[in-house]
Amino acid sequence: MNVPFVDLKAQYLSIKNEIDQAISSVINEGAFIGGKYVSQFEKEFAGYLGIKHVVGCANGTDSLEIIMKAMGIGAGDEVIVPALSWFSTSESVSAIGATPVFVDIEENYYTINTNLIEAKITAKTKAIIPVHLYGQTADMPAIMALAAKYNLKVIEDCAQSHGAEIDGKKAGLWGHAASFSFYPGKNLGAYGDAGCMCTNDEDLAKLCRMIANHGQIKKHDHMIEGRNSRLDGLHAAVLSTKLKHLEAWTNGRIANADAYDQILKGTSVSIPKRRVNGKHVYHLYVVQVENREKVMEMLSGKKIQCAVHYPTALPLLKAYGPRKFKVSDFPVASSFSEKILSIPMYAELSNEAISYVANALIDFSK
Repeated sequence: MNVPFVDLKAQYLSIKNEIDQAISSVINEGAFIGGKYVSQFEKEFAGYLGIKHVVGCANGTDSLEIIMKAMGIGAGDEVIVPALSWFSTSESVSAIGATPVFVDIEENYYTINTNLIEAKITAKTKAIIPVHLYGQTADMPAIMALAAKYNLKVIEDCAQSHGAEIDGKKAGLWGHAASFSFYPGKNLGAYGDAGCMCTNDEDLAKLCRMIANHGQIKKHDHMIEGRNSRLDGLHAAVLSTKLKHLEAWTNGRIANADAYDQILKGTSVSIPKRRVNGKHVYHLYVVQVENREKVMEMLSGKKIQCAVHYPTALPLLKAYGPRKFKVSDFPVASSFSEKILSIPMYAELSNEAISYVANALIDFSK
């Protein structure tokens, strides 16, 4: 059996006629930049989340940078981020001239450890960026309480958490603003790079839109210096089409995670834990194994694709070498980085494939 890590072609074939029609409509109308397809998706995604304002942009990284810039965060400021995430989270902070301050993660859920945040807050701290990693939210009630105590902004990194919830409230609705990525492999993915910014703050949304569109609200009326970071019409049309199926796909991911859990529980393979008050949408199904390199070699030999998200804790990357962080500074993130393994997860994954992957892991670990 050949089991891909993610099968975007299978997803496309399941809604081929809808996707082809959406793309054809954009091409026939020449609505490539801005226009009704972008406005339509922004309105639909805002309705899906239950938020007032959605502003499309070119990618998830840009969305983080633009939100921080719109909030007035810059040189001399500090922003708290988790020690385990994709590089964009910390990179975006540095890109606007601020300093990312790393906090280790929880042992159970891979998200930022809220018990360690307060000790990292200084007079320079302006914001916290919790990352809802792998499809599960960070502890947002605790984070919002800390933010209120110290008058900090909260920017949710929702790149992997479309539809995830905690206490019945969706990811993206807790903070002062939220960033989403629509990279093709996401739970809601475009056919290229795309992203958006979300907020209930009208003034913040207006400023984000200006920054993303060369500092203008209408053409040739540049109010500020901005940048070129726009959601394309083609991507917007694809996203509108896929959004109609997101809940069904999410339910499929959860069902597949349940199936993995049933086979792997009680074995030496550590399965992902779920918050009892949360909804995990399984952008990734991440297990922990010993001898990971040998496990990956075995899976490859059985034509099972897998990946590591992420092999190095953020502060230990070469990019932050000058700051001289040590493994002991972030013991949980450092330890997990050596054991975590992302195995195939997507809505179209068959029960046969799930059994094949899970039993391969079990057989190897015996």
